[in-house]
Amino acid sequence: MDSLTAIAASGLRARMESLDLLANNVANASTGGYKADREFYSLYAAPEAWDAEALSTMPVIERPWIDLSQGVIHSTGSPLDVALSGSGFFSVSAPGGPLYTRNGSFRLAKDGRLITSDGYAVRGTAGAVLKLDSSKPVEIREDGTVLQDGVVAGKLDIADFTSTAGLAKQGSNYLRVTDPALRPTAPSGTSVEQGKLEASNTGSAEAAVRLVSVMRQFEMLQKAASLGADMNRRAVEEVAKVGS
Repeated sequence: MDSLTAIAASGLRARMESLDLLANNVANASTGGYKADREFYSLYAAPEAWDAEALSTMPVIERPWIDLSQGVIHSTGSPLDVALSGSGFFSVSAPGGPLYTRNGSFRLAKDGRLITSDGYAVRGTAGAVLKLDSSKPVEIREDGTVLQDGVVAGKLDIADFTSTAGLAKQGSNYLRVTDPALRPTAPSGTSVEQGKLEASNTGSAEAAVRLVSVMRQFEMLQKAASLGADMNRRAVEEVAKVGS
């Protein structure tokens, strides 16, 4: 395969991967607390191409990354809806271990446990189970302390991480730790806001603009690949004419 066709094909593959990430962002544009997937580009050079005269590089998506920038916080009026203003995540207990989320749309289970919409128990500090009385009003302070009738019922476990390299998505709204060396820490300057939720940090308008841009790039790469194939065909035809 000639360099032009190979580079165009590599670019097409990278754009297809980008479209997959973008499609997931579009699907979750209205998911509370969702964090967008982005891509980090790099250049690939085959080992046999390190001859200075034949060096050619190809664009690839080296790795996707999670955009943890904060989404817009809006009021809901529900006392069990909470949002984080600043860095950090709510900790929840899942069958496979702790998960972390920015979606604070909580509710009460029949046994009084504070749970997520997926049924995961919201963790208190030191892994404690938060149990509330459904007949009493709930107050959640800025530091995450949960009170009922002025009595402390527990405190939300808010976790932060010094690096996001050891975090991976689980489902649309949760993160899990993939690096055993990565330990959660207490966030600095983060406040809990009761009666509010954080929206997705990927908007429909932004996703539409990026989709148009990616499709245009895809079309240009298709034309480059077609041009390379046409040049190869003509070269073969010219060689055939000379040999005849």
